[in-house]
Amino acid sequence: MTEDYREENLIARTEIFLVEVVSPSLEKSVEVLSSCEALLPTAEEVGIPDRCIDAIARNVCQEQLVSGLSGVDCDSGSLELKDRCLEWWVEDLSVLSIDFYRRVIMAMGHVGVHIDNIIASLMHYAQVSLKGIGKLQIWNPAREYPCKGEKGQKTIVETLVSLLPPEKSSCIPLIFLFGILRIAIMVDAALACRLEIERRIAFRLEMVLLDDLLIPSVQTGDSLFDIDTVKRILIHFLQRIDQEENEDCGYESEGIDSPSHGALLKVGRLIDTYLAEIAPDPYLSLDKFTAIISVLPDYARVIDDGLYRAIDIYLKAHPMLSEQECKKLCKFVDCQKLSQEACNHAAQNDRLPVQMTVRVLYFEQLRLKNALSGSCGDTFVSQKISSGLTSAAMSPRDTYASLRRENRELKLEISRMRVRLSDLEKEQMFMKQGMMDKTGQGKTFLTSLSRGIGRFGIFGGPSGGKHHKSGRKSRTSECKTGRSRRYSVS
Repeated sequence: MTEDYREENLIARTEIFLVEVVSPSLEKSVEVLSSCEALLPTAEEVGIPDRCIDAIARNVCQEQLVSGLSGVDCDSGSLELKDRCLEWWVEDLSVLSIDFYRRVIMAMGHVGVHIDNIIASLMHYAQVSLKGIGKLQIWNPAREYPCKGEKGQKTIVETLVSLLPPEKSSCIPLIFLFGILRIAIMVDAALACRLEIERRIAFRLEMVLLDDLLIPSVQTGDSLFDIDTVKRILIHFLQRIDQEENEDCGYESEGIDSPSHGALLKVGRLIDTYLAEIAPDPYLSLDKFTAIISVLPDYARVIDDGLYRAIDIYLKAHPMLSEQECKKLCKFVDCQKLSQEACNHAAQNDRLPVQMTVRVLYFEQLRLKNALSGSCGDTFVSQKISSGLTSAAMSPRDTYASLRRENRELKLEISRMRVRLSDLEKEQMFMKQGMMDKTGQGKTFLTSLSRGIGRFGIFGGPSGGKHHKSGRKSRTSECKTGRSRRYSVS
């Protein structure tokens, strides 16, 4: 096959074919690289896979430039046309084995292929190679752990996660991250792989929907939902919030509308909704339920109505809880952070322990007293000022942390006072409406009262025209009555 026997022998003809036919064409490069899978390790010794991988990366980069120039035409057309213009080569790469595909993606990153195109390729490859995994195991109480015969899929999942862009890019759809996370759990992927997906989700947890968090559990005899995974995601999110706040040395990020504070409040509402969704699960243990409740700090909730609703649903779905367990669960609800409607419901809720009902009634009475006296919130502010004065002996780092914590509490107290004010305004409107309904729209009562007063002539006098009229009418009626009497006597 060498040139020693004859010119343009097989090796030379193969080289010409690779240079002139395979390398300029992306489709031919993928086809030859896919054929090399059956020729290993001989193909690696010759170096054909490396040449095909480099050719694929270069051709993809050229296609990226061409698609960028024709982007105007794609934008003016339909979404399907745009996808075909930008990512027509994505489907070709899905025929490669995971090892060759990994090497192609790494080469594409080195030559400067855009992150969006790489992510689109990863998503399509995952959709093709992991299609239909674990469908029979989801929500099946008699399921078995599915990792036994899915070692190939496990390798694919771990490789795809390792190929994700290293930066925390927001261009990775959350639906893809949750999908790959569910598959990683089902095939028992490595812990580092699952933690990497969870960290990426936690970076944008405030944008997550409730349905995304409802991850089915694969453990036999456990709850229907994977509570531990959601708990780890929440812990990663809180670590991210603390890190962002520590990086900001000033107080600009501590405003009421700061991004970190707004994200924390959104996640607090999301977790309360999640707790209410998983609470009816009959297999959900009290320890797991309370574990995810205790992860969120107190300043992540302006009011505790959502948490109270979730706990009430759990108590209704688990009537066999002991009194001690009910007390343990209800301790997470701050009665001072319940709205008027929640307080009214809790005061009549037979499922709650007596101690919580007493606390609700006490704080409701205290709230009404403060509202009537106009001193609502003064005690809280004075306590914060006094606690701030005692922090002068702390170290600068501890002092800053204490001030930041007090600032958070003050902001939440302001938000709670706004909620209380709104409740009081609603109550005032209801009271006014009730008074008007009882008194016949208000005007009827006053009119009848004035007529009665005029009839008795209490304020009658020579200057009152109306009273003179009523007096003339009364005298006329008396005359008529007198005549009728005389007529009756006679």
